This record gives sequence, C-alpha cells and structure tokens, in this order.
Amino acid sequence: MRPFIIYCFSLLISTCALAQEYRRWQINQDGSISWHVKDDIPHDDHIEMSGQQISCVLRYGVGEDGSFHASRSLVWPMLRTIPNNTHASLIHRYEDDPLDLVTVDGKPIPTETVSEIRLDGILHVFSTAGKDLKLSRHFFPLTTLPAFGELYTFQNLSDQPIEVKVPEMNNAYTTDPAKGTEGSYTLYRNAYEHGTHKVLPNNKTHFMVLYLGYKENVNPPSIHFREEWERRLTLVDYISNNLVLTTPDTILNTAFEFAKLRAAESIFETKGGPMHGPGGEAYYAAIWANDQAEYVGPFFPFLGYEYGNKASLNAYLHFARFINEDYDPIPSSIIAEGTDIWNGAGDRGDAAMIAYGAARYALASGDPEQAQQLWPLITWCLEYCRRHLNSKGVVTSDTDELEGRFPAGSANLCTSSLYYDALQSTIYLGIASVREEKLLVKYSKEAKKLKKSIEKYFGANIGGFETYKYYKENDTLRSWICIPLTMGILDRKKGTIDALFSPQLWTQDGLATISGGTTFWDRSTLYALRGVFAAGETEKALQFLHYYSNRRLLGDHVPYPVEAYPEGSQRHLSAESGLYCRVFTEGLFGIRPTGLKSFELTPQLPEVWPSMSLRHIHAFGQDFEVVVSRSGDKIDVSVSQWGENIFNEVIEVGETVEIEFPD
Repeated sequence: MRPFIIYCFSLLISTCALAQEYRRWQINQDGSISWHVKDDIPHDDHIEMSGQQISCVLRYGVGEDGSFHASRSLVWPMLRTIPNNTHASLIHRYEDDPLDLVTVDGKPIPTETVSEIRLDGILHVFSTAGKDLKLSRHFFPLTTLPAFGELYTFQNLSDQPIEVKVPEMNNAYTTDPAKGTEGSYTLYRNAYEHGTHKVLPNNKTHFMVLYLGYKENVNPPSIHFREEWERRLTLVDYISNNLVLTTPDTILNTAFEFAKLRAAESIFETKGGPMHGPGGEAYYAAIWANDQAEYVGPFFPFLGYEYGNKASLNAYLHFARFINEDYDPIPSSIIAEGTDIWNGAGDRGDAAMIAYGAARYALASGDPEQAQQLWPLITWCLEYCRRHLNSKGVVTSDTDELEGRFPAGSANLCTSSLYYDALQSTIYLGIASVREEKLLVKYSKEAKKLKKSIEKYFGANIGGFETYKYYKENDTLRSWICIPLTMGILDRKKGTIDALFSPQLWTQDGLATISGGTTFWDRSTLYALRGVFAAGETEKALQFLHYYSNRRLLGDHVPYPVEAYPEGSQRHLSAESGLYCRVFTEGLFGIRPTGLKSFELTPQLPEVWPSMSLRHIHAFGQDFEVVVSRSGDKIDVSVSQWGENIFNEVIEVGETVEIEFPD
C-alpha cells in the first residue's frame, strides 16, 4: 500500500509541475514562431540549419541593452580534413556583424533595439536603430550549394532621405593544403549589392552576404541570391504541405511542422550518395545504425520527401556492404562520405537497429524492388542477432547506443526489443514479397520465444514498479524501460508507464537517463511518448507530450527536439526530430506497416479532442489521409485516397483495423 501512496503523491507533484507552462516564444497565425523581446533579456540560444552541402549552428541572442549578436559555425561536410575521421568536416566560425561596417549618413548605425526574432525555416531578426531606422536580418542555408546566406534590410522611417553605405566585404581564407584530404579549401565571404544607397522616406534598401566554401582548382558556383532564397522557401513549403497534422492542439501541430523540416533538411550530397547526418558540429557525411537506420529511416516514406527516401535507402545499402559469411559485427557507423567506418564502441546491438529500421522502411516504402534490395541485409542482421542469443534467450552485445556512457551489461533491453520487432516486420515483408514460408515460420517461432525470454530475463520490480531492469545486474530505473511498449510488448505496461512518469525518471526536460541523474537524452523520451500512446494510455501520454512540446518549441531553447544534456549542450541533432514525428504517426495514429500496401491502424483519439487528422501521408507508395473523429463513446475512422474513401467505420477506442490499398 505504501508504494502506491508514494506513487500517487509523486504523480500529483509531476502533474502540478506540468501545469506550469513557460513560454518565451509564441505561435503566429502563419505557423511561424516569434520571440517578442521585452524585459526578458539578456538571452542567448542556438539553432542548427542545414542544406545539402552546408550546415550552420547559429548562436544568437539579445544583450542587456537590447542589441543583437550572433556567430555562425559553418560546417562544410564534403570539405574533408585530416585525419579523415567522423569529425573531419571543415568548420569555421564567423563572429563579426556585417552591420558594423555599414554607415548611415556617414556615421555608424545607431544603437539598435531588437523587437522580434522569428523562425519559419529562416531566422528573422527585426529591430530599430535610433528613431528613424528599422533593420532586419534574415539567416538561412542554401538548399543545394555550399553556402550560407544573410539578407540585411534598412527602412527609412524619417521624413528626410538617408544615405546608407555598404562597403565591399569580399575576403577569402585558404586552408593549409596539408590539412585537407583534397588539398587546400577556400572560404569566401562576399557582400552583394554593396555601395551607396540613397533611401527616400518610408523606402527600403538591402544588401546580402554569402559565406561560401569550395575545393582547390574548382570554380566557385555562380549564386543568384534571390533564387536561393526562393529555393529555401520552396523546400519549407513542400515539407509543410506533406504529412500534415491537424489536431486541436496548436502547439503539437506547430512542433510537428518544425520537426519535419529539421528531419528532412539535414541530408548531405556526398561522394557516397545522399547521407542523412545528425549534425551538431560533429556528425556529417556519415551514417549511424541508430540515428539513420533505426530512428529517421523508417519515417521518410511517410513524409514523401524523395531525397529523404534516397538517403534512407542509401544508408541501408551502405550497411549491406558489410554483411559477411563469418557474421563479424556490422559497423556502428560508416563515415567520411562512405569511405571508412567507425566501430569504436564495439557491437552496440547495431544489427538489431538496422534490421528493425530497414524492415520497417522497406514495408513503408511500398516498393517491391527496394524490398528485394534490402532483404539480404535484413535477414543477415536477424541471423546475427540469433547467433548472439545467450543461454537465457536474449541478445548479447558489447554496449548499447549510448556507447558506454551508462552501464548496459552483456545483454540490454533495447537490443532484444529491437530484434523482436524486426522479426515481426520481416515476417510481414516476407509475406508481402512471397518469401520462403519455412523461413517465415522460423521467424515467427523465434519472435514468440524471444518475447517470453525478454519477460523472464528483464522483467523485474525496480524502484517499486513492476517494470524492467535494463540489464541483468541493473537495480535502478532507466529511461529505456520504455522500449518494449513501442515494440508491442505490453505485458508490463502499467508499471512501466507509472515508472516513466514518476519523479524518479521524469524531469523538466523529459526522462532522465537514470533515476536520480541530471543527464537526459531526448531519444528515450520520444520513444517513451510513442510507446505510451501505443499502449493506449492516451490521456497521460498527451499531457506529457504537450508539456514536452511546449518546452522544446516555445521555451528557452527552440524550436526542435535535442540530443542530450549536459553532453552536446542540447544540440539540434536531426534524427531526434524524426523520432518526434513518429510519436504521432506510430503512437497517436497507431500506423504499423504490415505489407507493401497495407498497415494496421490503432488511432488513440484523446477524450478532449473532437477530431484529428493526418493528410498527404505518402507511405506504401500512396498519397492518403486518415481522419479520426468522435462518435459518441466511439470513434469514426476514415481513410481516403485522392478524395475517395477506402475505409470508413465507427470503431471502439483502441481498436485496431487493417487497411489495405487496392492494386
């Protein structure tokens, strides 16, 4: 009785904490978010923005006097440095402000006061300087070229003409040829439309700055600034208009929109093909078994972003290069544009990660040819896992995806859970592509046996909760106890959910990695939220999802999910945004691929919502929508394609239905 009373009291404390929502930013009607700067300064933040050949970590803020400051850490993933390892992307930081070189009527620009900072795929800064000048800055990465762009505008608010002088800012920096894999690289900054601008009352003028990096003996690309501005807006609009989430909760809708963009933009055009990269000034032109294969790869078919699909398939095919007859471990990471590998943490359970992601991706792609391509990789990874079962029937590995930062024992809960789901998805894939029946029967038996082994080996009372120990010797709650829920293992759902949302694990930033610790990784929080929805605890999941989304979208560090803290200072690594989107596609809407043209649908409509919808879903080679609405104590589920219903029924809340697209 006492543990239950303690739990109820703890839950009350957690609920009170969740009710105290803090917002520095606000959502605008057009879907952008704004920080209206008042007395909440000084304040600094950072955001990562990426294109196919560049990434920028923009550190920006407003000082105590109301002035703006920024620095740009520009990353060129294909300008490789020596040694050509995981972190060998050329990085250069620019600290200066181009406006410091500009004069107005022969004098420096008057002291400015920032009024608003806005984010919509471009970072906009609006301020006033003195009484008669309005300034704006606009920062964005070029979509396909190795450059970062900034647009500066001036508006004359006085009743007299003013003269704005913009000096030439052309300067170049050449790197040491001995430190580059292809010799020296040139980093070039150029101001466009510099010179003297006479600005009449109420009129505007502008100039642009580009930061460009290119290889020795390569002509720099010709760049038309306005065209590049439009390309960025076109990408943002495309992402916004596909996989469209509509719920009564504007915060969730908006956070979903931003997460789609961050997940999609961080793909780099390498010599090894398009490679989705985490980012964070550290991880580019490379792929990982967790971030790319497991987290974001299965998401892209739903978004319908073709470049994302190409990057996902490319990642799986790169891993497929390393399958071998001796069943030596597959690399954790393929780095340096596909020319090298990293396996410094040993076997992290990478085969289970890859099999899980590749099987789900192959199903969601709806493409028989891709399923054929990926089948050898998936089945090899499954066999690798089978060969690494210990005497208790769970999968052994050297470590897990946290690579030794926290104990994982000789067999951890994540790896076996991923292997379980991979077996299930591979059975679906085999049926869809008419594979050998005996093999599929074998996988089915292995999955059933594995599920029992997971319960027997990991099931435990930890911290007063009937949940899981993360590894055999584990006696402290860990955030990754959530993972069985996302894999359809619900035997201990109550105790697990209670533990996840207890003060022992839940913090103001989501789940602590270990009970009582201050370290958090968003990836486990996002898995947990997805799993709690999948387990049917919708109201509880919604409460914590709303809190988390509000903090990430509108708090002090915006607008995306982050990697970790204190490590990395909450970098906006890209795959975490893919995991955020999967909270909705697989958790709230309960979409589970069961074939190349079929899926299970288990929508979890919250009690306080009259309806919710996902439109322009592109999985299974289709373009379809799912609309769920309240119908008394039941829900009306409609699935339509090109305006025609292919499914429309009133079902019980939590009921699963099978959807199959016609040939």
